[in-house]
Amino acid sequence: MKVFVTGGAGFIGSHLVDRLIDEKNKVTVYDNLSSGKKQFITHHLQKDNFTFIEADLLDLENVKKEIKDHDVVFHIAANPDVRLGAQKPEIARKDIISTYNLLDAMRLNDIKKIVFSSSSTIYGETPAFPLPESYGPLLPISVYGAAKLAAEGLVSSFCHTFDIQGWIFRFANVVGERGTHGVIVDFINKLKRNPKELEILGDGKQKKPYLYVKECVDGMLFGFKHANEQINIFNLGCDTTTEVTRIGELVAEEMGLKDVTFKYTGGKRGWKGDVPQFQFDITKINDLGWKAAHASDEVIRMAIKDVLHAKF
Repeated sequence: MKVFVTGGAGFIGSHLVDRLIDEKNKVTVYDNLSSGKKQFITHHLQKDNFTFIEADLLDLENVKKEIKDHDVVFHIAANPDVRLGAQKPEIARKDIISTYNLLDAMRLNDIKKIVFSSSSTIYGETPAFPLPESYGPLLPISVYGAAKLAAEGLVSSFCHTFDIQGWIFRFANVVGERGTHGVIVDFINKLKRNPKELEILGDGKQKKPYLYVKECVDGMLFGFKHANEQINIFNLGCDTTTEVTRIGELVAEEMGLKDVTFKYTGGKRGWKGDVPQFQFDITKINDLGWKAAHASDEVIRMAIKDVLHAKF
């Protein structure tokens, strides 16, 4: 299989590329390195079944040229930081146009399969029960979530209009090796600067499911290989959640710190667009035959160790 991976030098994308290469696929990574890192894919650069293209999806003519003769597209490229949207809302326009350009390039080159990495943020602020894929209306409260929902709409419309098959995965909070941002990275950096005190945004009661990055890739590939509708939509996560304060406790513990004072900024959300609590209903992907191997708290501890011992 010849696979075109956008954002393949990023956190999740590079792990996906590792798996695709291990499974003997031919892989093309298309990445502008705005948030990805070339060192995440350096170990593949000399391989015969790997190609790296440093370029931007906003360049439609280049995308049309480079995407030719691929069997499937994995669209992972996007701004990875939910919080950034409050300072730079223009990221939504870039992400939406990038998705449109990619789909149009697929249409023009008669490529019939796309796998899209969406997000739990498309659900917005929701009632306190596990959310199924059928939940609605979908009213995101972050610019990031709005861009992901718009991209889902574009994928769906192109699939139905141009006889493309699509897989959409709504990720929980993905953490682990090669993570470059997010609460774990923030907490570690803060405690390195001041081992006695940890600032926690909001009230620390924010509670969400966390998914280990390698399991995220595993779930995505499982869904791609085993679901065969024209549009296949899955929540991808675990059935447990972790509070932000608990993450702080685990970070301090793994760093060998004691008597750390937690200082809360107050309010129920950490930043504009932060959804304080959500939980996935993952029955659909479980019934297909895939289940996350680790609970949310376990995943957090694993990811903390990864960040503390990062090679990059």
